[in-house]
Amino acid sequence: MTKNVKLSPSILSADFAKLGEEIKKVENVADYIHLDVMDGHFVPNITYGLIIGESLKRVTEIPVDSHLMVERPEIFVDDFCKISEIVSIHYEATYHLNRLVNRIKENETKAFVAINPHTPVEFLQDIIMDVDGILVMSVNPGFGGQSFIPNTLNKIRKLDEMRKSMGLSFEIEVDGGINEDTFKPVLKAGADILVTGSYAFRSENPEAALSVLKKGS
Repeated sequence: MTKNVKLSPSILSADFAKLGEEIKKVENVADYIHLDVMDGHFVPNITYGLIIGESLKRVTEIPVDSHLMVERPEIFVDDFCKISEIVSIHYEATYHLNRLVNRIKENETKAFVAINPHTPVEFLQDIIMDVDGILVMSVNPGFGGQSFIPNTLNKIRKLDEMRKSMGLSFEIEVDGGINEDTFKPVLKAGADILVTGSYAFRSENPEAALSVLKKGS
């Protein structure tokens, strides 16, 4: 396998009492820092908001990858675009998907659309030509530390087939249950960006753990 994988470690699993130190542990291998924003409505958990993203910009130059698991994402996208290289909004969270994708891109930020495990990739047929990426949830969103859902591999393969058949170049990002046991099938299926939280930040050596994913790709 010779794919050049990009890694986006999620600070959802980091120690917030020493967040700056936690980021330093992954700086040499991370391509992005993943920001899981949860509002307690779209998902059954509340995490953090813009203030944490702004704090990240003060402690690292690694680009921020913001994943908005929120209702009415149109309220938040402009602010998160100011601190992010990527902003992901959920297909299931808005009736105005095309409008929001265009707004993100107008902010000179990469626009990704995220889908939950139960959402068929075919629902994206009319939006994938406009996006920079698709974020495939391989666990049910809302909590860290969950196990990878195997059927996600079929969704990644379908997206990769759609990408090739339509001559598109959007990236495929996968979030949930990524570790040294699951990452190779995910990459083989067509993924380009891997989000990993517990595997990285709860290991004894986060840089070494992430290096396994980099070198194994």
